[in-house]
Amino acid sequence: MRSRALDTLKKAKSMPMPASGSGRSTHLDLVMLALRGKKIGFEKVISMIDGMVETLHKEQTDDDQKKEYCGTQLDLSDDKAKDWSRRLAELQDAMAVAEETMETAKEEAKKLKKGISDLDKAVAEATENRKEENAAFVKLQAENSAAKELLNFAKNRLNKYYNPKLYKPPAKQELTREEQIAVNLGGTPPPTEAPGGIAGTGVTVFAQLSSHTVHQAKRAAPGPPPETFGAYTTKSEENTGVLAMIDLLIKDLDKELTVSETEEHEAQVDYTTLMEDSAAKRKADSAALTQAEMTKASAEGFMEQYSEEATAAGKELMAIHKFITALHAECDWLLKYFDARKEARSSEIDSLKNAKAVLSGADYALVQTKRLRGVRRHVATNTNGKHSI
Repeated sequence: MRSRALDTLKKAKSMPMPASGSGRSTHLDLVMLALRGKKIGFEKVISMIDGMVETLHKEQTDDDQKKEYCGTQLDLSDDKAKDWSRRLAELQDAMAVAEETMETAKEEAKKLKKGISDLDKAVAEATENRKEENAAFVKLQAENSAAKELLNFAKNRLNKYYNPKLYKPPAKQELTREEQIAVNLGGTPPPTEAPGGIAGTGVTVFAQLSSHTVHQAKRAAPGPPPETFGAYTTKSEENTGVLAMIDLLIKDLDKELTVSETEEHEAQVDYTTLMEDSAAKRKADSAALTQAEMTKASAEGFMEQYSEEATAAGKELMAIHKFITALHAECDWLLKYFDARKEARSSEIDSLKNAKAVLSGADYALVQTKRLRGVRRHVATNTNGKHSI
């Protein structure tokens, strides 16, 4: 029986092992060694085989659980790696958008600041020009008014001698109540104060006639007398020519005053419109500048937030990849040789069970033999006793 069991185990051991790299199990060797020794009974060998079979089943259960664990963890880790990779890509895209927004807002704010500065300079320059134009207008008005007043005075003085009907005497001196009483009582009125100004005319501003006015005056003045005697002219006709020239000068002054007033009005309207438009533009640009600076600050905040989150995501992804590497180091060998190990282990279990069956059959036959021998001895004993009687 021992030889039959040994033959069964030898056949199992002689079967080619799968190229799993795990080596051959020592369970068969231990059983074969016990059978060759002949000092260990069949019952103990069978008990040893049962223990080995149980161990092999437990090893297979451990491999099954390890395989399930490895497959589950690898799938979960791969899913996590994909999720974190996607999250990291999203954060990097968000960082790129935030950086672009920040740079755009920064450039826009720079342009708006320069625009506001240029607008302020233009407004200041326009204001200064307007002041100078207004000062020139006021000066021209004063000079032309004074010149006109002086010409009217001269014209009135000429009318006094050559055209009395058009002469306008100076306003009578207004006496005070005391002076009027003195005159009524036969006294003399107080002397009239001599008018001041230019040549006693009362004009206090000397009018510098414009080159255009002087040119017009020269053109209106009579030319030099002819070399030969011309038509006889009276003094009255000469004075009439002077009065006509004075009227022409006054007309030119009025025209120049009218033109300057129109130009001053138009310039003031244009300046007012410019100031209103400039104020509106400055207000709009200032609001846009505030918005651009807020956008820039917001983009910087998002940039910092996304950067921190991307750093954390990168660390998490690195940890997951490290865990996956460790899983592969732990599980790849088992997953690669799982089927081969299972097949080898199943074959070994079958061999052990076959050996156990052989040994169990031998043990049962031995028990039956011993029992048969006992019966025979008992019968022989009884037979010998009867003969003695």
